[in-house]
Amino acid sequence: MSMLEIKNVHKSFFTYTKPRLQASIFHRPGARKVTSELQVLRGVDLTVEKGDVVAILGPSGSGKTTLLRCLNFLETADAGQLTFDGETFDLAQASRADIARLRKKTAFVFQSYNLFRNKTALQNVTEGLIIARKMPKEQADTVGMKMLEKVGLADRADYYPRQLSGGQQQRVAIARSLVNQPRVLLLDEPLGALDLKLRKEMQLELKRLQREMNITFVYVTHDQEEALTMSDTVVVMNKGNIQQIGSPQDIYNEPRNAFVAKFIGDSNIVDGIMEKDFLVSFGGQEFACVDRGFKPREPVQVVIRPEDVDIVPPSAGKLTGLVREVIFKGVHFEMHVDVEGKEWLIHSTQASQPGELIGMNIGPDEIHIMSREEV
Repeated sequence: MSMLEIKNVHKSFFTYTKPRLQASIFHRPGARKVTSELQVLRGVDLTVEKGDVVAILGPSGSGKTTLLRCLNFLETADAGQLTFDGETFDLAQASRADIARLRKKTAFVFQSYNLFRNKTALQNVTEGLIIARKMPKEQADTVGMKMLEKVGLADRADYYPRQLSGGQQQRVAIARSLVNQPRVLLLDEPLGALDLKLRKEMQLELKRLQREMNITFVYVTHDQEEALTMSDTVVVMNKGNIQQIGSPQDIYNEPRNAFVAKFIGDSNIVDGIMEKDFLVSFGGQEFACVDRGFKPREPVQVVIRPEDVDIVPPSAGKLTGLVREVIFKGVHFEMHVDVEGKEWLIHSTQASQPGELIGMNIGPDEIHIMSREEV
């Protein structure tokens, strides 16, 4: 049985007209009227397996944070169900007892840390143990110190948030969330406020803690690299709908539609014709591929990742292109290449020069086919 079953979650936000004041003080103000509705979640279904790290990925406004908040009743959904270890909760009409029972099994990590500014690191970690669980202070301090040790902050137990770096504050917030030993940890852009170096360090730290404590993570982020690095399963969202669910490798190598292909890394997307199983034509040439199941001569979209293009002499390439711009990216060169009037992006460890004509080859495994209606 899955740990979490999320079914048919809907959520809208509304804007209203201001109440119109009546002329007489004896009349009540006019009723508010809805002026617009924004559908943030449009029937989201999702399964989360025990012990997995599930990354919910999408641009701003995709609904990912709203979904996470609905799972912990920080937002009330308009409709939807959450089944947790066989117990079902109505996300639209949960009682206070339901909410309290669910929150005993989960914890929430915010991007903004949400630490008490007037309490030390240890006091922040132990607050819930003492107040909610009625644990004696001495026992809570012992448990809290063990958790601070886990996140590498035992020597900062008596520091206040203002005395800690952003990364250290987030470690305190994570320790506070984990000290109650939740079954599921919900993380909302937990590393979004950190610089790149700290983010990468904290990604490793979170993965280590998740493995050691065997906790299920549901992790919201807009950072594609972070989602691919952190997760067992990636859920790509856009405009309140799930676009694709799969392993990081599947999401990257086999995007279901153009949105996923463009959002997860860089992609070259070109029009093509599926001549028959395992053969597609684009750019005036036929290419072997590994896709099948399309109608003969069906119009398709062809997705090719920039790193999957082999650069060869023009005479040896099935396609040729004119290099327009070359940018050094550290581990590779990023080249913008004109191929029959369309700009291609190519990543290569070998730099060509602007104005140079190059040949381009693409292997069958590097060509990914999508139906036109999926674009």
